[in-house]
Amino acid sequence: MVVGDPSLDIDTLVIGAGPGGYVAAIRAAQLGQNVLVVEKENVGGVCLNVGCIPSKALISASHQYESISHASAFGITAGDVKVEWNKVQEFKNGIVKKLTGGVASLLKANKVQYFNGEVMFINENEARVFNDQEAPRYRFKNCIIATGSRPIELKAFPFSGRIVSSTGALSLPEIPKSIIVIGGGYIGIELGQMYSKFGTKVTIIEGGDAILPGFDKDMGSIVAKKLKGTNVDIVTGAMAQGAEQTDKDVTLTYKVGDKEEKVTADYLLVTVGRRPNTDGDLGLELANVKVGERGLVEVDAQCRTSNPHIYAIGDIIAGPALAHKAMYEGRIAAEAISGLPSVIDYKCVPAVCFSDPECAAVGLSEKEAKDKGYKTKVGKFPFAINGRAMSLNATEGFVKLVSDADTGLVLGAQIIGLEASNMIAELALAIEMGATLEDIALTIHAHPTLGEIVLDAAEVALGHPIHTVAK
Repeated sequence: MVVGDPSLDIDTLVIGAGPGGYVAAIRAAQLGQNVLVVEKENVGGVCLNVGCIPSKALISASHQYESISHASAFGITAGDVKVEWNKVQEFKNGIVKKLTGGVASLLKANKVQYFNGEVMFINENEARVFNDQEAPRYRFKNCIIATGSRPIELKAFPFSGRIVSSTGALSLPEIPKSIIVIGGGYIGIELGQMYSKFGTKVTIIEGGDAILPGFDKDMGSIVAKKLKGTNVDIVTGAMAQGAEQTDKDVTLTYKVGDKEEKVTADYLLVTVGRRPNTDGDLGLELANVKVGERGLVEVDAQCRTSNPHIYAIGDIIAGPALAHKAMYEGRIAAEAISGLPSVIDYKCVPAVCFSDPECAAVGLSEKEAKDKGYKTKVGKFPFAINGRAMSLNATEGFVKLVSDADTGLVLGAQIIGLEASNMIAELALAIEMGATLEDIALTIHAHPTLGEIVLDAAEVALGHPIHTVAK
């Protein structure tokens, strides 16, 4: 490291080029700031490289394989269907390369400077950026920290050999004959179900009383039923104790109540949450940035930390570790630096699990609405009697709308079924715009589409459904 070298001046330093960081950098540059973004690993961060994007590519491939293998429902017979795992991985890697290259191009087009390396704060407005070749020092007017998170590694289950994190599970050298998944949340269900569709025997070990605890129980039960029909064992109320591995397999010991059990598989995938990347050599204390419970940085409504010139976004601040939340916060922070009155408002942060069927939710659940004192009116409509769902042979699931009984204002929505991840956007907009059930019911939805289920659910809540009998 060079000692005594002068600091270079920069308007805004962004630490991390994941979804939050690169969006913040681009928005700041659009607002006239001279921006430097520093990324330790790859442009696009965890999401584009070893998270959201590659996992969805593999999930999509597994759906294709399952659809072709079970095309007889449509009167189509397909024989000798095979999976070439190396080509599936090439498909996944190709998408990652295209998207990360696209982000790099966007940074360049917006005149954002890029540095591949690490950052260490020197004081409240200076930082050293460095890699193996150089270590320039920068004086910044403002800084946005977007260092993201990493999988939690349990002492009893260190990531090595046949014990893998979500990152390792995306690049296994072969489709395993069997895999154990610790954790029945988003990641465990998505990756476990993906492998099950490729023929892997999957065992899910969940400490709670049900999988997908972040969603309504009736949504989790539908996914659980589908999992059990595709070679997946789900063990709830189970506490993982330890694991022993050989060069060929791994054996997990777990307890259900007082009873000890063992299960052996080719791999053990540990998905018990993520830890914010605030505990390294970043030097937050030197920058007077306060870190609170669980390693999360404390921020105000504009993502400003205890240092008024440093902002924090994404997985390192409170709230769900979601890429779209980080992107939203990145825009807020960049605009706040530019003097705009932007503030964070989390009432419309959609949550999506790319299970089969997909789960999506936004706003308040029925219970949350009641806990907040609302008198609720609920409309629920099944996929099973929607024409488009029938034609797609995808009749599992429902749309549920939660509204204020006095005003009809839409408070929340839960969707489980095909394309739930895309359908939830309409309802997020409805909540954001202050729409009522009547607004949705009076909106003409194209026919035949899955979107009509949203219309039907609104009409159920209003008490005048067309495609079912009013109760």
